[in-house]
Amino acid sequence: MARICQITGKRPVRGRIIHRKGKSKKSGGIGTHVTKTTKRTFRPNLQRIRVRRPNGSTKRMLVSVKAIKAGLVEKVV
Repeated sequence: MARICQITGKRPVRGRIIHRKGKSKKSGGIGTHVTKTTKRTFRPNLQRIRVRRPNGSTKRMLVSVKAIKAGLVEKVV
């Protein structure tokens, strides 16, 4: 199953971790230099919850926490 929010459509995005070495110019050094970059994935904070649908039925869905906090879904306890 793909890690995609079924309400907002949030999905994992690719990025990089940038490693820097050296002392910054602000601190009296000659500046920092990039020594290595590695790829990484930023994953959305998804929760598997029971959601009440508009027609009254309930369904388990993968929903991002941002959608839950914003009140876009009605959580069934």
